[in-house]
Amino acid sequence: MTSALDITQAVNPPRAVFLNFPLGHQTGKPHDAKLQGQIVRDAMRAFETIGQSGTIVELAYVWDLNDRRWEETDYTGNFLPARPPKEAADRAEAERRARFESTR
Repeated sequence: MTSALDITQAVNPPRAVFLNFPLGHQTGKPHDAKLQGQIVRDAMRAFETIGQSGTIVELAYVWDLNDRRWEETDYTGNFLPARPPKEAADRAEAERRARFESTR
């Protein structure tokens, strides 16, 4: 289970379940046992049905319908810098891979 889609895509695990939740909260909000149980059950169901290696299933849960500001700083108390735009992250990953390939 992951809440870091870009990292999971780069690692390319055999199968994964993604939730667009703050880092460290892949199974839901603290002290919300009902939500946590439902997320874990849905994830296990997804793991049972994934047939193709590298598949990432996105579960359709929303952290907070009225406040998506956490996505800009990733719910870390401003410990991490703001998340870069997807295009910038993709470009940086392509450059990293090219550097890695050139050292082989």
